[in-house]
Amino acid sequence: MSWLETLQSGLDAVRIHRLRSILTVIGITIGIAAVVLTMGLGQGAQNKVTSEINALGTNLLSVTPGSSTSSSGIQGGLGTATTLTRADAEALGSKAVAPDVKAVAPIVEQPESMTAGSNTWTALVVGSTPSWLEVRDRHVTEGRFLDRQDVADHTPVAVIGTTVASELFKGVDPLGRTIDIGGVPMTVVGVLGAVGSSATSSTTSEDDQVVVPLTTAGERLFGSASLSSILVEARSQASLSAAYQEIDTELLALHHIANPTGADFTITSQRSLVSAATSVDRTLTILLAGIAAISLLVGGIGVMNIMLVSVTERVREIGLRKALGATPRLIRRQFLLEASVLGSSGGALGALVGALGAAFLPHAVGEPITLSGLAMGGALVVAIAIGMIFGVYPASRAARLAPIDALRTE
Repeated sequence: MSWLETLQSGLDAVRIHRLRSILTVIGITIGIAAVVLTMGLGQGAQNKVTSEINALGTNLLSVTPGSSTSSSGIQGGLGTATTLTRADAEALGSKAVAPDVKAVAPIVEQPESMTAGSNTWTALVVGSTPSWLEVRDRHVTEGRFLDRQDVADHTPVAVIGTTVASELFKGVDPLGRTIDIGGVPMTVVGVLGAVGSSATSSTTSEDDQVVVPLTTAGERLFGSASLSSILVEARSQASLSAAYQEIDTELLALHHIANPTGADFTITSQRSLVSAATSVDRTLTILLAGIAAISLLVGGIGVMNIMLVSVTERVREIGLRKALGATPRLIRRQFLLEASVLGSSGGALGALVGALGAAFLPHAVGEPITLSGLAMGGALVVAIAIGMIFGVYPASRAARLAPIDALRTE
């Protein structure tokens, strides 16, 4: 019997027991679709986080204050101290001190309630300098951004995000209009381009903020000269480590700290954020893939079950084939091909269901699903492998049947 004839025989056997075969194929389909969607969801989440973090600036370093301790001895979290000043930011901007630093943006920020006419809204107010636009890799779609004169004159002007613009002005052009922030009237001079959610928090939108001059925020809004953070852009990714060392050395000297372990500030890079986020997504993907693997195991057991039943029902057929000269190898090949047909059918349908799910599920769950040709091809290979692996025992059992015993069976 040729391979083609063996395949035809296997297809006929699957067709004869149509309902049983369909149920087995469905089990494999569910398992393969689950694996495809799980891997796609994990990859989509990693790509989303990486792109959002890169949007903040691939060469970005963030300097935040250390922790504070209250008079009663209670220690706050990192970033609660008031150890960073404008003098620190100005020192880091010196080419003599930090030649690998391209730009520095001092930051002071906190949420504030604001009004425009009868509309009210609460958003993050960020006080900074003109370099903020470059460091954060943002752009202005309307009007202008802050300039040095705004900072020097403590000018009450603001550049707003698209969310703030839509909430406070309801489709009206916001340029030249006034918003009241904490009792201080601010003239809107620009609107930032939309970017979406923050990479560090899925609940914070980069479009839901207002940028004002650093001096205006510190003295007229917040009443504090200390900084919330200092954003530093390195000249290139290759010089990121050098810029890190320069920042660390200069701040330790400015703060008169001899032992680096006692530093009252923390320096983080986008690489560490990407690494942490990727690690979390990878762990979640592995967990979900494990659950999906259980579905595949169930599907494989279904293949073994139907093949064992098939062997039991076709004992006389097997005995007749062996009596006519079919070798154990040929019998084994026939049943393995049947199992492979079931596995490949379930794999193809599973890949199709996974592709359809990837097209429609993101709208329902709000998360991207990224499929690759490698994942789809791997799913098909796994499905065929499941059919063959779980079909080995039934095929071997059929091949070991003695012709005389098989023909005698009723």
